[in-house]
Amino acid sequence: MAIDGIDELKKLQGQELGTSQWQEITQAQVNSFAEATGDWQWIHTDVERAKGGPFGKTIAHGFLTLSLIPMIIADVAQVTNISLALNYGLNKVRFPQPVPVGSRIRGVVRNLSIDDVSGGVQVVNQVTIELEGTAKPACVAETVVRYLA
Repeated sequence: MAIDGIDELKKLQGQELGTSQWQEITQAQVNSFAEATGDWQWIHTDVERAKGGPFGKTIAHGFLTLSLIPMIIADVAQVTNISLALNYGLNKVRFPQPVPVGSRIRGVVRNLSIDDVSGGVQVVNQVTIELEGTAKPACVAETVVRYLA
């Protein structure tokens, strides 16, 4: 969805913006994330040991799942005719269930609020990351982004 500027963005307050495409989570992604963050916990990176662990296989880091939110949002909606979009933070993040390597995820983006701030708007969206074939989401996060005119 293309959103033409702040005025058009404001019209979407309280609405579901859309759902991203499915994406498979690979062991290579998990290993790259471990390399970047230094989180080498065996449930993420040791394929053989994880077979006997609580999940039966390796799982993605919760923060890896969370870090996919910018890609999910970009797949759902692009705000154009602005000078800048700034990640302002997160209000709430939960990881209700693990994401096994080899599974597929997608995100559903719903706007919670749009408030005027100096030079633009502050947008709070709820991003629910679904795990294919399950009812319980893998992650639910409230993102806060400032869009400046």
